[in-house]
Order: sequence, then structure tokens, then C-alpha cells
Amino acid sequence: MDTLTEAFLPAHLLDVKRGVRRIVEAELEPIAREIDRIGEIPDIAWSTMRRHGLLGMRLPEEFGGASLDVASYLISLEELSRSHRVFALMAEYSSGGLALALLRYGTQQQHLRWLRKVGDGTIQASFALTEPEAGSDAAAIRTRARKTEKGWSLSGRKHFISNAHNAELVLVMAVTDPEKRARGGISAFLVPKDAPGFAVTRVETTIGSEAIKLAELTFDECELPDEALLGPVGDGFKVAMTTLVDGRLGVGCACIGAADRVLSMMIDHANTRQTFGKPLASRQAIQWMIADSAMELAATRALVYQTLMTYAEGKPIGSAPSMCKVYASEMAGRVTDRAIQVFGGMGLIRGFPVERFYRDVRHYRIGEGSSEVQRILIAREYLSTGREPRETSS
Repeated sequence: MDTLTEAFLPAHLLDVKRGVRRIVEAELEPIAREIDRIGEIPDIAWSTMRRHGLLGMRLPEEFGGASLDVASYLISLEELSRSHRVFALMAEYSSGGLALALLRYGTQQQHLRWLRKVGDGTIQASFALTEPEAGSDAAAIRTRARKTEKGWSLSGRKHFISNAHNAELVLVMAVTDPEKRARGGISAFLVPKDAPGFAVTRVETTIGSEAIKLAELTFDECELPDEALLGPVGDGFKVAMTTLVDGRLGVGCACIGAADRVLSMMIDHANTRQTFGKPLASRQAIQWMIADSAMELAATRALVYQTLMTYAEGKPIGSAPSMCKVYASEMAGRVTDRAIQVFGGMGLIRGFPVERFYRDVRHYRIGEGSSEVQRILIAREYLSTGREPRETSS
């Protein structure tokens, strides 16, 4: 563990890092190779994560969770991301997004029906906000929810929804008052996969791991009872936006984990690979790639860890999560690109982890709000005359 990590993180978070890393190296890394081989998340991944308490980490113990604080959860995401992005996403499916919104805004009945099952991975869940005409501008969603005698009727379409093809429960944001929209006109709904009028109409595989898929969802007068509403009518935008700080810091930590692993692989390869009778590590060009990567990773740790600890203390952090998200995701892209160069032809071959990391980290500059959107939010805060910036999402 590097000295900067030890300097920034308190003892209990260092213990979390060490504990999760032991699990990752001993049990999850072999599963990572199987995930890449079959292009799916096998049952053993869920059972292993569940056995070690890596699912539902932020949920209360009464719902089968570990009651971890936000800092411990995010540091766990960093360590999981050193092996495979899928493991961090599994933790998020069961602890963030829908699970966190359900914990914060759900009724006792909704908690009893769904929360334990989502938290322990018995059922998978998904968070549906993005639409064809509403990506970064989340307030522009068109999916409509109309009140009926029996409850609610949803009509519309969502796309680029992570894990929705496997989800048995989807949290859907829909417009209930077109005039108000983000100012009290969007509501949140819990939609089971067997709800009449709900269908997964397309599944896309991305440039990253084939196990990570995005789905298109269609709602054709989808019938829902009143108890499907999560939180008060009109609070959907609030429900969605309150998950974004955690999501952006999660990306920052995940990018640190991925870049740290890639840097380690780069160093090992440079020390063992011989060219013209000397190790690659003796070449100045390679040394500079490693040095630049180490410096950028250290700077990212300083930014993300400082923001993380401030956030965990309940202090205001302004646009710092956006800074973390942009800086860390772009840093991870540069580090993995250098790693491909150091590995040469081997870095281009499917089956080598460095090649998969190169594809996977590209997601981070778009998901949870693109780099461009984050820069808008940062600039608005610094240029603001007291007006709160309009929140956006990916």
C-alpha cells in the first residue's frame, strides 16, 4: 500500500482496504477470468460476494447488509475495481442506485418486500433514468406516468440502462406533471419485471467487458399499483439526484483501483520483458510512462481521498465530486493507454487483463455524467452569483 494512501486514510479504512484486497486476490480474481471467458456474471460471483459481505454493504443489518459507512463502501469499490469492473457494479446494484433510493425513500412495506432481496443479490435491480432524448439533461425525460383508478400507467422508453436485462426490479423516473418537471413534476416508481406493459426490447453489449450490458426498456401503458410509487409524488428528481454524489465518488475510487492495478502490471512487465538484451525498465521512454502514471495516480488519490473524507464527515463539498469524476476517469484512460504501449502487441490481445482494462475504463468518462457535463457543473459553481447549478446526469 502506497504512503499517500496511508497518509490520507484513517486506520479503519486501511483495514477495509486490506480486507477487501485479500478477498479480491484470493477468490475474485479467478472468477474475473471466468467472467471474461463466458461474457456473463456467473452465479459463483454472486455467492462469493454475498459470502464475504460485499453485497448490500450500505444497507442496515436488519436487511442483511453490513451497515458500512459511505467511506468504507467507496474504498471497497476501489479494491473491487482492481480486479474487474463487474465486481464494483455488483456492489453498486445491491448497495447504490435503486437500493440506496429504496432505503432512503421507501415505505416499510416496500422495504419488507424488496430491500433484503436486492441487498443480498437474491434479485437484481436497475436504475432507469436515461432516455433517447434525455441523457445529460435528466429533466428532459419524456416517459409519462398518469394517475388511474387502479394506480398508475407508465408510457415511454428508457435506454442505456445498466443490468436492466437481468433486473427483476427497476426504479423508473417518469413525468407526472409536464409543467413542473424537475421542480416537482417527476416521480419515481418501482417496476417489477412482470408488470403488465413493461418489456426489455433491446440489449446492447458495450466496448468493455461483454458481461456488462445496457438495455432498452419500453413501457406501453404499464400498469402499476399505488404502492409502486417511491417517495411522494413529484420527488422523483430529488430521488435521482441524491444518488449522484455517491455515484461520482464511486467512479473516482473505481478509477483509482483500476489505474493502480494497471500500473502494477506495467511495472512488472517492464521489469521482466527483455529487448535488445536489456529489460524494458532500463529504457527512458518506458520510465517516463511509468513516472507520469504514478504521478497522476498520486494526484488523483489526494483529490479523491480528501473529498471522500470531507463528504464522510458531512461537510459541504460543492462540485468536488464532479472534479473527482473527471480527473480520475481521464487519468485512468491515460494510464491504461500507456500500459498498452508498454505491453506492445501483447496489450492488444483479448484475454490479457490490460486490454480489458483499456476498454472498461473508457466507460467512466461517460457514465454518471460525462466529463463535459461535469465541467459545466464545476464552472457553474465557480461562476455562480449565488444560484445553485441545475443538476444533470448521464
